Amino acid sequence: MRIALATDAWSPQVNGVVRTWTRVIAELEAVGHEVRVMHPGLFRTVAAPRYPEIRLAVLPGRGVARILNECQPDAVHIATEGPIGMAARAWCRRRSLPFTTSYHTQFPHYLRAYFGLPTAITWRFVRWFHGGAVRTLAPTRGVAEELRRRGVDGATEWCRGVDTTLFRPVAPALPDLPRPVFVYAGRVAVEKNIDAFLKCPLPGSKLVIGDGPARAALQRRHPSVHWAGYRFGEELAAYYACGDVFVFPSRTDTFGIVMLEANACGLPIAAFPVTGPIDVVVQGVSGVLDEDLRSAALRALDVPRESCIEYAKTHSWQRCAEVALRAMAPFDSPKATHAAILAEGNSR
Repeated sequence: MRIALATDAWSPQVNGVVRTWTRVIAELEAVGHEVRVMHPGLFRTVAAPRYPEIRLAVLPGRGVARILNECQPDAVHIATEGPIGMAARAWCRRRSLPFTTSYHTQFPHYLRAYFGLPTAITWRFVRWFHGGAVRTLAPTRGVAEELRRRGVDGATEWCRGVDTTLFRPVAPALPDLPRPVFVYAGRVAVEKNIDAFLKCPLPGSKLVIGDGPARAALQRRHPSVHWAGYRFGEELAAYYACGDVFVFPSRTDTFGIVMLEANACGLPIAAFPVTGPIDVVVQGVSGVLDEDLRSAALRALDVPRESCIEYAKTHSWQRCAEVALRAMAPFDSPKATHAAILAEGNSR
């Protein structure tokens, strides 16, 4: 099948959208499918307000239409709600063609955090955008249920994976940090609530792997923290291996792939019992959830590393790609109406 993927997040950005679709595309292409990616690098861009590392395509409508007309896809999937996603959605709607979407980012929470925009406004937009899709892939059962409560009837549970040949217990990159070592990895941004972790009175050391717009301010406030910046591949696995517990302080993530990566390297998770962690962390098996983040981090020290590794092995990118492929809505599917396809998706 020839699939067109519309995404406003792509390399060199470092986030869950890019990581997920890079791996899903590799899995799909390995079994013979063709994926054409429409991303910001193909268009003139501007920096996103208050988030300069994210580039947004400027008026990509004609370019998106040209690419779609040229590649003649069998199915269109829209990964993000930005300018490219909007343009792909409009192209499908003008032609009465089915499309699918995925929900990666809690925009209502993020826009409130950055701009004070009431969540009621952004939830109306989310309902409109994804409500036109045959199916909306949500990373966990909890997120899918929330979307359905908000009126996105086609929301269905997806999954995520981890490469356990890359992320595994290895020699640590920084063996001399005072123990125990509590680790965070990911974007350093206000919506990640990293300050909640850095303010926790914990013994030993704190290690932050990643970068982002909030790093300079946080680094000034917490000079005793070890700041590693972005790390990738084998080096990232070695930095995970420095730790004893992985602390995931976000209250707004839809999943958190870094939690599976940390588990695969033998680190138990400490997190709040909120959307994302509540569907990823198995209490006492792969980590600890608690409204008291300090308590969660200290109790996670007693979670066996072996059980974290075994739990990570149950999550594969192959399965993630298979679920995404089954959710696609090919244009040549048996003349099914939009309502019939939607009903099929809800019955799964």
